[in-house]
Amino acid sequence: MSKNTYFITGISTEVGKTVASAIVTEALEADYWKPIQAGDLGHSDTHKVRSLVSNTRTQFHPNAFSLNTPMSPHAAADIDGVTIKASEIKRPKTKNNLVIEGAGGLLVPINDAETILDLIAPEDRVIIVSRHYLGSINHTLLTVDKLKQAGKTIFGILFSGDEHPTTEAVIEKMSGVPVLGRIDEEPYFDKMVVKEYAELLKEILSKQ
Repeated sequence: MSKNTYFITGISTEVGKTVASAIVTEALEADYWKPIQAGDLGHSDTHKVRSLVSNTRTQFHPNAFSLNTPMSPHAAADIDGVTIKASEIKRPKTKNNLVIEGAGGLLVPINDAETILDLIAPEDRVIIVSRHYLGSINHTLLTVDKLKQAGKTIFGILFSGDEHPTTEAVIEKMSGVPVLGRIDEEPYFDKMVVKEYAELLKEILSKQ
């Protein structure tokens, strides 16, 4: 497979991006990179993905910014006395596929003029993680719409959490975006569970 970059974004925070990132990383035996980590530096998303991935090919690249406070990146950066600029965030060099995990949703600010959307390259294959809650249809369709307006490449939607057929059906129909699959509300996620999901997703990713 030629080298591709997959950018994992969510419709909001706490929708399952990190588990989804681990599954996509494992399915592709891709490298993983979280450009901006805000808070939880001792138990970061990179630590979490590393603990869930079992293949030996994946390389974990260091954050471009490791911020101390669990807040929006622009606010956490202000507390740390640093300025984040999209142009200064250099992607890691790799000959492997690369999975990039965003922070929160698309319009999370990284400074007073740029958002997570500015970190997505036009050729990145964007995977949207959607989770059912009151308002999630609106948030999912807005995310799709914003990506299309910005000329980004939407690869597909991954649903996370308990199944909600009417929500998922209307999102699929109205967005016109392929659904890659679902990550159920599991009692826990470990390497074996992630590997099982990765096997299912591998087939779908290889067809694209």
